[in-house]
Amino acid sequence: MSMPDAQGRELTFGEAIREALAEELRRDPRVFILGEDVAEAGTPFKVLSGLVEEFGTERVIDAPISEAGITGLAVGAAMTGRRP
Repeated sequence: MSMPDAQGRELTFGEAIREALAEELRRDPRVFILGEDVAEAGTPFKVLSGLVEEFGTERVIDAPISEAGITGLAVGAAMTGRRP
């Protein structure tokens, strides 16, 4: 399923998510992506593919399967001005 964006282009939901995340990463250097299989694997559906090449592993971060660890890292990052 796809829907037109503001410029009238047809995008899948995955493409729209990737474009929105990339736009925010470009706009604000404090923004980063943290999650399971988001960097090297590019997510199961390849939604985030190409982001690690553009923004590096310091801003697109693979986390271990530990929800508590991810939450703690995100809270700590937000407390220091980062935008997870």
